[in-house]
Amino acid sequence: MGKYFGTDGFRGEANVVLTVEHAYKVGRFLGWYYGQDHKAKIVIGKDTRRSSYMFEYSLVAGLTASGADAYLLHVTTTPSVSYVVRTEDFDCGIMISASHNPFYDNGIKVINGKGEKLEAEVETKIEAYIDGIWGEIPFAVKENIGRTVDYVMGRNRYIGYLISLATRSFKGVRVGLDCSNGSSSSIAKNVFDALGAKTYVINNEPDGTNINTNCGSTHINVLKDFVLEKGLDVGFAYDGDADRCIAIDHTGRIIDGDLILYVCGCYMKETGTLKNNTVVTTVMSNLGLYKAFDKAGIHYEKTAVGDKYVYENMVTNNHCLGGEQSGHIIFSKHASTGDGILTSLKLMEVMMEKKETLHRLAEPVTIYPQVLKNVKVKSKSEAQADEDVQSAVEKVAKELGKDGRILVRESGTEPLIRVMVEAASDEICEQYADQVVAVLEQKGHVAK
Repeated sequence: MGKYFGTDGFRGEANVVLTVEHAYKVGRFLGWYYGQDHKAKIVIGKDTRRSSYMFEYSLVAGLTASGADAYLLHVTTTPSVSYVVRTEDFDCGIMISASHNPFYDNGIKVINGKGEKLEAEVETKIEAYIDGIWGEIPFAVKENIGRTVDYVMGRNRYIGYLISLATRSFKGVRVGLDCSNGSSSSIAKNVFDALGAKTYVINNEPDGTNINTNCGSTHINVLKDFVLEKGLDVGFAYDGDADRCIAIDHTGRIIDGDLILYVCGCYMKETGTLKNNTVVTTVMSNLGLYKAFDKAGIHYEKTAVGDKYVYENMVTNNHCLGGEQSGHIIFSKHASTGDGILTSLKLMEVMMEKKETLHRLAEPVTIYPQVLKNVKVKSKSEAQADEDVQSAVEKVAKELGKDGRILVRESGTEPLIRVMVEAASDEICEQYADQVVAVLEQKGHVAK
């Protein structure tokens, strides 16, 4: 990870960590970088945070000052920006979003011309420009100054694309959607309504400060209660920029990314569409998923945490399905990034084609109890490198043996050390996770 860009863009509290000056400079660099031999075309989308409008205008000012034309999708999802970039003639795309973070955070995600996350070497160049190391970039003058174009039609094309992927009508299916007061508020219901579902929507009234607040994929019990209260067949919850999806079956069981990978992986294996008979996961996936894959005869690979790494593995090895427990699921035939709405459509496809409930489809997977402690620290690298912390982790791993595991890693988007333990019971998980957290506290790494 670089100084500003983490695993999922440049992210932090608006006008504290990520400022309007940063956004302006990102726009200045990208407009110049992609426009050295032609007039650059760059498309921008944003989520519903109050600060997204501020950053949109700052980026536009930087882009047009460097001579690029800026095309505005307005409030839309991250995967829609990726789709528009890779299917139309754009040099790159920018999504203004901090995904699942609270409303006062924001982020800048840059997507390359292939619809994939920006190459690390270009991010390094942007950081050098922000810090004044790169040098000056000339301003465009006269007719070379860029312009701004309203491009809501790009978002509409994406909606049409999603609808076109459905293999059957959803008529008669009672579907609940939790839009997290975020980007999916402008898209998801339109898609499900067009496909004939009886759609019930919650948390689709964004006001700039309620994105991800007690709603969406990070507060899944809200949708769970809604599904049970309304007697719905299935529910889908998205995060702020709708690149994640977590589902609820009709019994209230939470169908997270691991279970989604199992349901879709088994269906794709059965239909002969699972390339290499392999699903790509991250190291955070549950032991129960791997045992279920073994029983189903499906191979799997593990990457570092981050859908960026999942996708890199998929491209390198020609795999077509991968994702994270958090709900970032990538279907490479249809998208080059995680897409929450697409994921919900693919789950609906399995349910409709198999004529089974989501509960029955996910039933073979027995999830091991898992505890995740997010510890806010002063320095992620120092905490991770501490020998006493490492010794505590090694001791837990030895005691768990083959009946569980521990994983301690740095968050790619927040100042957190994540301590995850899987074991036979919640009590054992809590006990061992607390042991490691206690060492972090004793050594003075925890931020108050």
